[in-house]
Amino acid sequence: MKRNNGFTLIELLVVLAIIGILAAIAYPNYSEYVLRSKLSEARAKLSEMRVRLEQFYQDKRTYLGACVTGTVAPLPTDGQFFTYECDLQADTYVVTATGIVSQGTGDFVFKIDQANVRSTTGVPAGWATSATCWIRNKSGGC
Repeated sequence: MKRNNGFTLIELLVVLAIIGILAAIAYPNYSEYVLRSKLSEARAKLSEMRVRLEQFYQDKRTYLGACVTGTVAPLPTDGQFFTYECDLQADTYVVTATGIVSQGTGDFVFKIDQANVRSTTGVPAGWATSATCWIRNKSGGC
């Protein structure tokens, strides 16, 4: 008798089904991991901006006039994933990082103020917001 070598069609289909199931589980986790890494840009630039604004305030005793080129607290240049803006008053400020839609961060809005209150006011559907911290994951963890 001659013995056939190779795989049967059933064996190949089982392997493909297993690969499909693993991919369906792994891809969403990987996508969320990549998105969370993009959020770190906003957290880093906002933290740095807070330090610079406090230095500006110590020198001038006002926040007015900051967030412009040539000062110790220039507004961060737009990053790869976020744009930045300042809202200044004499004794208060709010610096906002808004996600760029084309980079997949468009629904995110992070803020920081003179009291070091960090808030996440904009998130995509399924994510939790926070009035007291910058979120790091879908569940709203800080």
